Amino acid sequence: MIEPHAPAPPGAPPSWGVQGQARLPVRPGTGRFLVLAGVFVCAACGLVYELELVALASYLIGDSVTQASVILSVMVFAMGIGSLAAKRLRPRAAAGFGAVEAALALVGGCSAMALYAAFAWTGDWGGVWSSGSRYLLAAFSLAIGLLIGAEVPLLMELIQRIRRQDPGGAVADLFAADYVGALVGGLAFPFLLLPLLGQLEGALLTGTVNALAGGALVLGLFRRDLSRRGRWFLLIANLLVLGLLATAAAHVDDFERAARRAVYGKDVRVALRTGVQEVVLTGGTHGRPLGLFLDGRLRVSGRDEHRYHEALVHPAMNGPHARVLVLGGGDGLATREVLRDPGVRSVDVVELDPGVVRLARTDPALSALNAHAFGDRRVHVFTADAFGWLRGAESTYDVVISDLPDPGITASTKLYSQEFYGLARRVLAPGGRLAVHAGPVSSRPRVFWTVVSTLRAAGLRTTPYLVGGRDVGFAAGPDRTAGASRAPRDWGFVLASVTGAPLRLDPHGPHLRTLTQSSLTADAHAAWRTRVPGLAPSTLVHPRYAD
Repeated sequence: MIEPHAPAPPGAPPSWGVQGQARLPVRPGTGRFLVLAGVFVCAACGLVYELELVALASYLIGDSVTQASVILSVMVFAMGIGSLAAKRLRPRAAAGFGAVEAALALVGGCSAMALYAAFAWTGDWGGVWSSGSRYLLAAFSLAIGLLIGAEVPLLMELIQRIRRQDPGGAVADLFAADYVGALVGGLAFPFLLLPLLGQLEGALLTGTVNALAGGALVLGLFRRDLSRRGRWFLLIANLLVLGLLATAAAHVDDFERAARRAVYGKDVRVALRTGVQEVVLTGGTHGRPLGLFLDGRLRVSGRDEHRYHEALVHPAMNGPHARVLVLGGGDGLATREVLRDPGVRSVDVVELDPGVVRLARTDPALSALNAHAFGDRRVHVFTADAFGWLRGAESTYDVVISDLPDPGITASTKLYSQEFYGLARRVLAPGGRLAVHAGPVSSRPRVFWTVVSTLRAAGLRTTPYLVGGRDVGFAAGPDRTAGASRAPRDWGFVLASVTGAPLRLDPHGPHLRTLTQSSLTADAHAAWRTRVPGLAPSTLVHPRYAD
């Protein structure tokens, strides 16, 4: 039973509704320090949960700006509701806080596995992530927000019961510890948890730390405020949570393998996280076509990659092409097409992810598909962000090939901006040509024609064209939410130059498997029929690639 306060002496600060002074096993100063330390740890864990949901949603769905906005908005809203709801728990603040932390550790720690399981086993691989899974993401955002919001009123009650002070001072102390903890959690997620443990194990470890901190604070410091039954209940609840998290961690590798098989099929050969993205290779042996997936999106399919790479590279090779720059293209396939022309003297490849280049050099199936392009003496690979590399480039090139992921409101947005194309124009030699992969035309015409408008705004003359025959068996673009009816069935390209370049194939160039001059002309007419007029260019400060 909690002993009531003695009446306050004249001039003393009011009790602010605190239930009574806690009976602590340590001095009040030490107890107050331990509560603030608990605030610090719980705040760090809470921010990791938020960042985990944002990262996972961007990976699973795409369109990172939208997903981050939705998740954070829902969570902040839920935090407000949770804070209001926690007012009813103030008379039993210690028991309430212990229950909240146990629930938060379980929900937050298991959120990544639950969402990835829904993604793997309920997804529609025509290009849509099931609506049930999207609701699950919203439910986790709401639940975690409610529990995080409930922490602050309960912690405020606990810290006031150790040593009464005016509310302004208590709030300042509490939120100072909370914000510093959030800083540590925000830095730990991208620099420690994600690269060292990955999304699933990182979330499970965070849940474990959360459960230990919450349980230790309540059962160690405020155990005298709990009944015998309450102490046993919290102890058993925390042990169950820790046991579930430990069991999940012990089976996380088996879970990942099973989930990958559900997503990519049974012939996954390579699966690794490079520090930039998740890279998966499937097939490529026993007659099965090779598939290269980057963050769950099909980047290369052995069934149709020759159509894409021939159309991307060879129209730009009609003219001087001694020096060629490839932006992206870490798989080596665009470089393979460039090297087919004997007039090429040097090829510079700028790729952000060295892990992809390493696979392109060493994986037998992928290196065979790219004809060992990175082993050619004329090829020089630079590990860098294409935007930053262009800013410092001093050489000029006859041909620039932009072999980058589909445009969208994602990390690739700046690589389809007016500023980026201005930098690309600067490195073009007189008469040089720029070939740009601009995403699918039939399913995302506004995006495609925004790329065209952006190139024109950068002072380049453009010739759009498309190529069909795309394998539509797997999501390939930046967004998984478009639906099977809008799955991409073509690739869109733009040939650009300062003075204007005709859309022709070099008559002295190599023999191509699928691309002919007549088909190229027809492809340009087909692209023009989808034209969306009046679109503004996309810039760094005003991206315009949302459908």
